Amino acid sequence: MKPGFILMLIFGTILSLLGFSLALAGGTAAVVTARGDDGYLISPARSFSVQSFALTSPRMSAIEVAEVPVNLGTLRLRAASTAGDDVFIGIARQADVDRYLAGVNHTELRSVNVTPFRAVYREIPGTATPQDPGEQTFWATAAQGPGTQEIDWDLAGGSWSVVVMNADASPGVTVALQAGVRFGFLGPLAVGLLLIGLVLLLLGLLLTVFGAIGLGRGGPPSARSAAGPGPAPGYPADAAESRYPARLHGTLDVGISRWLWLFKWILIFPHVVVLFFFWFGFVVTTIVAGFAILFTGRYPVSLFQFNVGVLRWSWRVSFYAYSALGTDRYPPFSLASDPAYPADLEIEYPERLSHGLVLVKSWLLAIPHLLVVAAFTGTASTWLVDGGDWVTGNTPSLIGVLVLIAAVILLFTGRYRPALFDVILGINRWIFRVTVYTALFRDEYPPFRLDQGGADALVPVPASAPAPPAAPAAAADPVTPPAAAD
Repeated sequence: MKPGFILMLIFGTILSLLGFSLALAGGTAAVVTARGDDGYLISPARSFSVQSFALTSPRMSAIEVAEVPVNLGTLRLRAASTAGDDVFIGIARQADVDRYLAGVNHTELRSVNVTPFRAVYREIPGTATPQDPGEQTFWATAAQGPGTQEIDWDLAGGSWSVVVMNADASPGVTVALQAGVRFGFLGPLAVGLLLIGLVLLLLGLLLTVFGAIGLGRGGPPSARSAAGPGPAPGYPADAAESRYPARLHGTLDVGISRWLWLFKWILIFPHVVVLFFFWFGFVVTTIVAGFAILFTGRYPVSLFQFNVGVLRWSWRVSFYAYSALGTDRYPPFSLASDPAYPADLEIEYPERLSHGLVLVKSWLLAIPHLLVVAAFTGTASTWLVDGGDWVTGNTPSLIGVLVLIAAVILLFTGRYRPALFDVILGINRWIFRVTVYTALFRDEYPPFRLDQGGADALVPVPASAPAPPAAPAAAADPVTPPAAAD
């Protein structure tokens, strides 16, 4: 492979993911700011009730604000008495609040659990009666009266405390409180993150696409591309339905290790890391190819070669690991076909593709096959009633169970059952055919057929092969096309 284009693909992936994250953060911040209450992010109203003269914010968690620039943010507090009394709410420096409530029975709010809501209080005893809070002059901001009272306070340096009381300084404070904050920098920050994210995302996508084009360039499409949906040269004319233009092969190796499969999840880690970047490129280039097909009816050759290579690489790793466990030979780090490796994937290049079919085949037309693939590869959820409550339980996937059975048999007997291998290969073949269709490689609809066995190709008929002898009149059995090679 070409190291320069690989690095381009890797950097493109990293930039794309970073740009997407920044754009998502900026967009989310912009939406939250726009949908806020006058720009404030307001919490739901919560009820608090104490029997003392005042409710204060926690002493250990008083509003500690370092020296900050002007207009960093604004705090908004709302209080409404749920007992019908006039309410007072104010913010002052902690030292002034301590002097005001010295010797007065009051309650500190220690902590709040959100789900479920529960307030934890600390009672501070005292025998003195406080003066009316509205007559005090040390409040930075305060409000009192009937109904809902609201204060806004610009964040300032120092230690501050929030005090909620009855306006007449009587004991028994029962209120509903709301808190909100508006940051002055949040709007510009949201716009900046959004713009930077979009620029990085665009640059990353361009690098990803050009890297994929460079990796896919250098080889012509399959020579069978002109064959279209019919049989390839050398195949019987009535074999068209038995042949799909995407063929997956796997040859079961002899003498597979009993125990190596226990550690293959570690051994394939380098492949997983590399394929992460290649699969990101696969998704991006498939979208690009979709637009190309929509407007030109052709799949760009370089992107086709790259995406086929990604699928081929993935199949070799899957065959080595836990989709088949068919070989102990380590997969090559290559997009190209390797006849020496026991697993391979071939997809014929289509000369023309439908302009309109690209819009619906990946999600609408493929639904029946996607349901089958989900049954093969996904976990099934079952719902049970346990003591009147519904609980879920998961069952493993079909292909996972079959591979596990094959692995356990291999561990204890040293043999991989060929019949089990054939079924596993058939399931993988079905999965990859659906992938080929949904990834826009071909317009031919995948067959609802479990083609078992390692080879996925018909035995070609030589051009000079003699015609088969005519069947006797008594034998009405039709002449069948050559069977698929096992």
